[in-house]
Amino acid sequence: MSRRRRPRRAVNPAAAESLVTKNDGNWWVRPISGASSTKTYRCPGCQQSIAPATPHVVVWPEVKALLSAEAVDERRHWHNSCWARKK
Repeated sequence: MSRRRRPRRAVNPAAAESLVTKNDGNWWVRPISGASSTKTYRCPGCQQSIAPATPHVVVWPEVKALLSAEAVDERRHWHNSCWARKK
């Protein structure tokens, strides 16, 4: 007996992004699930590691810095709690 495969739903990563305003400007924020996180990152909020398989957020400015080609080049990975504490 063969099993039928269900087609995968297309996930639009841009749909999960939201624009958040903090004291230092507007930031694009994309939540990352633990399942899709495969590398270790350094959180700029607490300077601690974000281990693989840890849910967190990726953040980048709405407006690029003068020396960056794109604003997304400035993206940083933050712990959810560190990003929530940032003013």
